[in-house]
Amino acid sequence: MEDMIISPFTLSLLFCAVAFAYSSVGLGGGSSYTAIMAILGVSTVAIPMISLTLNLLVTSVGSVNYIRSGHARLKLLMPFLFSSIPMSYLGGSLQLPKELFYWILFATLIFVALRLYVWERATIQLRLSKAEKTALSFAAGSVLGLIAGIVGIGGGIYLVPLIIVLGLGTEKEAAACGVIFIFVNSISGLIARLQYNSIDLDQIILPIIAVLIGSTWGSFLGAVKYRPQTMQKVLGAVILVAIVFLGRKVFAG
Repeated sequence: MEDMIISPFTLSLLFCAVAFAYSSVGLGGGSSYTAIMAILGVSTVAIPMISLTLNLLVTSVGSVNYIRSGHARLKLLMPFLFSSIPMSYLGGSLQLPKELFYWILFATLIFVALRLYVWERATIQLRLSKAEKTALSFAAGSVLGLIAGIVGIGGGIYLVPLIIVLGLGTEKEAAACGVIFIFVNSISGLIARLQYNSIDLDQIILPIIAVLIGSTWGSFLGAVKYRPQTMQKVLGAVILVAIVFLGRKVFAG
């Protein structure tokens, strides 16, 4: 974090805006935190640890707000959690070379960008049997959990529309499941990473305070009445910048 080209205060303001926008729709913002830190040249070891920590903080507040609002459905969420928790731990345990980490992050951010700008809303629903929905839920949980552990992106950005496409719940219920899913998998991935590395909280205390403030307001307004997809897409522009930045890194190598 010492080599950043912007001040910690400016970074914190940016993280606050990310937390506000993403928590309001049931997301942790890990994709944007990760993208920002990749652009700033933060260590590939530190990126997932910091992103998972911030995801954990954002979604802890969001989980409480969505549960209190009555949108959380444990029965809907459990298949995703059963498969994702061990995979998130596995992903956090992997010690990947820097080049491979950048390739995985590059591919993941491309899918995030497609989700934000091409597939903005879940306008279709798949007609599957109950067994097929359960099987797909387990498979999706495994993949999203692994991604969470490796790069620090919680997976809620994919899970929320998937729940709607499968016809498993409403938008509010999907958002509630998304935020709880990210919270649990951030814990799993972070526990695995802390076995091999440590994180200096002094260096990220300002971003921590910022995301707590942003997520408190964002998740409250999202659970009650607010749906700022436009703001989410604007902030998602940082992901496009990160894709270009990482593309130059991976293809130049």
